[in-house]
Amino acid sequence: MNRTELVSVVIPAYNAAATIDETLHSVRAQTHAHLEILVIDDGSRDNTLAIARCHAEVDARVQVVPQANAGVAAARNTGWQRAHADVIAFVDADDLWAPTKIERQLDALLAGGDRVGLVYTWYQLIDGEGRVLHHGGCPLHEGDVLDDIFSGNFIGNGSAALVRRQTLIDARGFESGLRTADAQGCEDLLFYCRAAERHGFAVIPDYLVGYRYLPDNMSSNLPRMLRSWMLVKDEMEERHPDRHAALDVGLRNYGAWLLFKALTTGRLAYALSLIDLLVRQEPRIAVSVLFFRLPLTLLNAVRWRLQARLRRLLCPPERRSPALFINEPGQCA
Repeated sequence: MNRTELVSVVIPAYNAAATIDETLHSVRAQTHAHLEILVIDDGSRDNTLAIARCHAEVDARVQVVPQANAGVAAARNTGWQRAHADVIAFVDADDLWAPTKIERQLDALLAGGDRVGLVYTWYQLIDGEGRVLHHGGCPLHEGDVLDDIFSGNFIGNGSAALVRRQTLIDARGFESGLRTADAQGCEDLLFYCRAAERHGFAVIPDYLVGYRYLPDNMSSNLPRMLRSWMLVKDEMEERHPDRHAALDVGLRNYGAWLLFKALTTGRLAYALSLIDLLVRQEPRIAVSVLFFRLPLTLLNAVRWRLQARLRRLLCPPERRSPALFINEPGQCA
């Protein structure tokens, strides 16, 4: 137990009034209580700022930092650069943490010594009402994970990692240039790739994050996300030409996943745009996706839509995973 170690928590928030109250309660309920909680309001136009300030009034650990809208990467950079701790965690304003997340990750980070720069944990996919949809996988990649992260973002989201400040410095933080290039979406992946170039990773093999899946609101521009992954691939390939095969695998997996996402949400125009982009930019990978991955992707998309309908009929909104218990939600809504 390392109860005296300060951990800074950075929460980038943009128009998150519907979810940030639950997110902040899950952060404030951490068993590791020595926290600095920085809410970076990225120019929200809803009630996000007022809800965050309500939490700051009742919990001195919460600080609210408003800024003009600049995107999630810039908001995270504002947060970690203002943070006082040498250990920093990030959580998006619609995700949830289990109470022991920071405690267990911090123990693993300190036990690993300087060779470990990042500790991640598994996540559960949850819907708008907090119902668990399914587990997000159970990766066990540790140590040198460069090939593994090139082959696919096994961490899966921006709310699962605890990192050393030096890791952020070495990785140059989060890349706001993706937004400038109209290719945002893979800021997390690029940071994890840069971090893995110089630092070892460790994992907590437990589902300690609730990653919110809101198909109507999040990641709406799927072709833009594919362009984002392609830019990450280009940067990594320039420095690691010997890892070309792993990077190809990563793009192929991501292209298939985006097609799955387009099909499960009924966005057929996006599916066609994704295929067109792959054919024009990466024809070899396009052939692999279309002929070897698309049939299974179609089958899984149909299965997903049927299961989603059953969940809406059979699962009441209050049903949650015990691991994602939230302490007294709604006080500052």
